[in-house]
Amino acid sequence: MTISAWRQRLQSGEVSSRELVDQHLKRIEVSESSLNVYVEVTADRAREEASRIDEARAAGDSLGSLAGIPLAIKDNLCTQGVRTTCASRMLERFVPPYESTVTERLWTSGGVLMGKTNLDEFAMGGSTETSAFGPTLNPWNTSHVPGGSSGGSAAAVASGSCLASLGSDTGGSIRQPASFCGVVGLKPTYGRVSRWGLVAFASSLDQVGPFATCVADAAELLQVIAGPDPRDSTCLKADVPDYTAALDQPIKGLKVGMIRECFEAEGLDAEVKASVQASAAQLEALGAELVEVSCPRFNDGIATYYVIAPSEASANLARYDGVKYGFRADNAESLAAMTSCSRAEGFGAEVQRRILIGTYALSAGYVDAYYKKAQQVRTLIRRDFDAAFQQVDLLLTPTAPSTAFRTGAHADDPLSMYLADLLTIPVNLAGLPAISVPCGFSQSGLPIGVQLIGNVLQEARLLQVAHQYEQAADVFAARPEAALVP
Repeated sequence: MTISAWRQRLQSGEVSSRELVDQHLKRIEVSESSLNVYVEVTADRAREEASRIDEARAAGDSLGSLAGIPLAIKDNLCTQGVRTTCASRMLERFVPPYESTVTERLWTSGGVLMGKTNLDEFAMGGSTETSAFGPTLNPWNTSHVPGGSSGGSAAAVASGSCLASLGSDTGGSIRQPASFCGVVGLKPTYGRVSRWGLVAFASSLDQVGPFATCVADAAELLQVIAGPDPRDSTCLKADVPDYTAALDQPIKGLKVGMIRECFEAEGLDAEVKASVQASAAQLEALGAELVEVSCPRFNDGIATYYVIAPSEASANLARYDGVKYGFRADNAESLAAMTSCSRAEGFGAEVQRRILIGTYALSAGYVDAYYKKAQQVRTLIRRDFDAAFQQVDLLLTPTAPSTAFRTGAHADDPLSMYLADLLTIPVNLAGLPAISVPCGFSQSGLPIGVQLIGNVLQEARLLQVAHQYEQAADVFAARPEAALVP
């Protein structure tokens, strides 16, 4: 059921906010031992907030658009008074004294926090296996990963323990887990949503966005969290349109670009390719025109990203030195030893790997050969997108090269893990908006996602096309509910 439908039931008195919250808390009790979705469940806070909303509604007070709606938040977004760990031993006991902009906007609109969701440590990963609190599992098949780094947020929505959630996307960390878990995931234009209060991984790439069971719900969340923020200098000052206004408008005449390099990518699963091509055919049946386009440097995104992102991570994570806050190693004989031991013991292996890569890329004698060169290639990737958008209104690709892989499948092969983001990373490098929408299932019952990419600040068009496809394809009605963890 959509957020809009629940809102109508809440307003009519058919169900109370407290009843809705209790229903989702029971769902958490049933599924959490199987999935490990949450780092922390805020049950008492959720019940108290729901009761307060019920009282306000009974008194005739004006309420926000998300009043009483159960939401989950990725645990790298600061929540005042609630632990924000980034799934790391380094921040295991950190309780922020302030609220992030996006979560503050959700609570102002009446959203109810169910809990903080699991992620790859410091958002560095594509499977939610690097968390210091254990891996999250896929609700469709618990022997498979939910994707990452926002795997907890995707699995929370897929398993029904919240109505929608927030994640962050640095190289595909919203769209890839959305594809793996059979939900909708939207990465907005860089700067469309404030990053203030988001614990930084790679500052020129990070962006906050929603997960939901349908496109309309994703539009509702984006409506609340988007917009200027004076506390974030990278946040755009552009006005926020009504993202729900165009959802029902036909897409006849729109040109959809099929990126040739994506459908020829090495490692693209045949079932995924066929399902995504079928979704393109569905858009064509709705009146869109399919056009093959080329982005010659698209597949250079992986190499470019794994210079830029670790370099920015190396700088951003330098603040965790065991002095002001966070984990501190005991029994160190000097300040230097304490800092070294704190970082070695506080960070997991994947985070350490990326810090070392980034530090090397930024070191004297190598910065021009690696970091500067990567930024130049980034510009070329963006120019390829600009050229493509001269021909079409939006672009279409698979979201991920495969369905969700088995837990532990890439544990000893980081490169194969990185390749899971092959089709999402270029979007972050170019700062563009993109959405992943379920488009089918593999023979083994695992979800498949199609990615739609828009030009800068074209979220409304992306949502319109995604919604029209969703309604016509009716993938949600066809999904095998029995496959979900009970």
